[in-house]
Amino acid sequence: MKIVVIQGPNLNMLGKREQHIYGPMTLEQIHEQMKSFAEQNNIEIEFFQSNLEGEIVDRIQECMGDAQGVIINPAAYSHTSIAIRDAIAASQIPAIEVHLTNIHAREEFRRHSITAEVCAGVVAGMGAFGYHLGMVGMVQVMNEIAESAKQQAQVQEK
Repeated sequence: MKIVVIQGPNLNMLGKREQHIYGPMTLEQIHEQMKSFAEQNNIEIEFFQSNLEGEIVDRIQECMGDAQGVIINPAAYSHTSIAIRDAIAASQIPAIEVHLTNIHAREEFRRHSITAEVCAGVVAGMGAFGYHLGMVGMVQVMNEIAESAKQQAQVQEK
C-alpha cells in the first residue's frame, strides 16, 4: 500500500511563517511523524511539495498506477485551482484533503475548497495533527476499497 503526500504552496515555510496561524512545526517534522505512522502500519509513503500548480497536477497524474491513496494540502490552490481539482478527479485515486487551519473560520475567500469536492474526506483545523488524522482516514478508505474488491471477486467466483 502506497500513499503519496502532496503539499502545496508556502507549506515549505511552515515553522517560519505566521506561527500563530499555522503552528511551530516544520514541514519536515510533520513528514517525520507521518513516516513513523506509515512504518508502523506497513505503508509506503512518499512526499512532494511544490509552489507551482502545474507541478502539483503532474504529481497527481503520476500517482495513477503507482499509489493507492493521496493526502493533499493544496493550500491556497484549494480555493482557486480547477486544474488540481480535475487532476484529482481524473486520477480516480482516493484523496484526503488536509488543512492546518479551520478554513471555514477564516477569511471569506478561504471558506470554500474547490478541490475538496472530489476528495474522499477533508480534515481541517486540527493543526499538524490533522495529517495524522488524514493518514488514519486514508487507511480506512483503502481498507474499505480492498474489502469491496474482495467481495466483488467472491460474487464473480460464484
